[in-house]
Amino acid sequence: MKVTGFTFVRNAVRFDYPVTEAIRSILPLCDEVVVSVGNCNDGTLELIQSIGSPKIRIFHSEWDDSIKAGGRVLAIETDKALQHISHDTTWAFYIQADEVVHESDIPAIRAAMERYAGDAKVEGLLFRYHHFYGSYDYVGDSRIWYNHEIRVIRYNPGIRSYRDAQGFRLNNRKLRVKPVDAYMYHYGWVKNPEEQARKWINSTSLYHGNNQHLMTRIASTEVFDYSEVDSLERFTGNHPQVMQERIDRKNWQFEHDISRKQFRNIKRKLLYWVEKRFGVRLWDYRNYKII
Repeated sequence: MKVTGFTFVRNAVRFDYPVTEAIRSILPLCDEVVVSVGNCNDGTLELIQSIGSPKIRIFHSEWDDSIKAGGRVLAIETDKALQHISHDTTWAFYIQADEVVHESDIPAIRAAMERYAGDAKVEGLLFRYHHFYGSYDYVGDSRIWYNHEIRVIRYNPGIRSYRDAQGFRLNNRKLRVKPVDAYMYHYGWVKNPEEQARKWINSTSLYHGNNQHLMTRIASTEVFDYSEVDSLERFTGNHPQVMQERIDRKNWQFEHDISRKQFRNIKRKLLYWVEKRFGVRLWDYRNYKII
């Protein structure tokens, strides 16, 4: 069984992505890790090189900055990295630049890979998610946050990243997957409010860059307003060890009253209540088929 990790990154220094933590977190599971570094001059290449692992294989990519809708450029860059994976790979472990695997979940992930390595019907492994927001002490717990996604896929040249690189499809059909008892720790919404504002403007341009009115309106944002969130809960677990140094450097405060809920309509409020009461997320979008 051969496991190849893959990811893409651009402007990691400028927007303070925890990409080294992301890559380091999957290194124990991988025989090699393919990293696509996009065109930038902020020191991202040197940052990836500083990890110093012989498992890492870097290649360079020129992003098409004319693609400014729906986050499609993210899927294109994911596919570029996927195309550089060795053909003798069994499992391809995809991780985004703001996601981290907890070391305590490594045995479960490895066990699932080994268990299904010879079962061609299993095309991917499905992870649960912690979406941190505002600080490392809170996670989003409403339906605006996806609670599962594919992050390990059986290597197949026909698999492509779907929509904005959230998941994958094979010949435009959903992958058949097995759940794995492991989490992705997503830190995309945890930064100093000034840094988060810059990242938010950049990310918005990848989805709505053609909307000049929107981009003009948000371009002057200097501090991200973390208070505009529908629902959070306290995180009571512990973070991955690779994140500890970054957490220790935190230089801002964020406190939130978890009893305060700000749902846009009664439907979202009712669905939230059903999920909390019965543990079922009704009418959830799933870009996969659990077998």
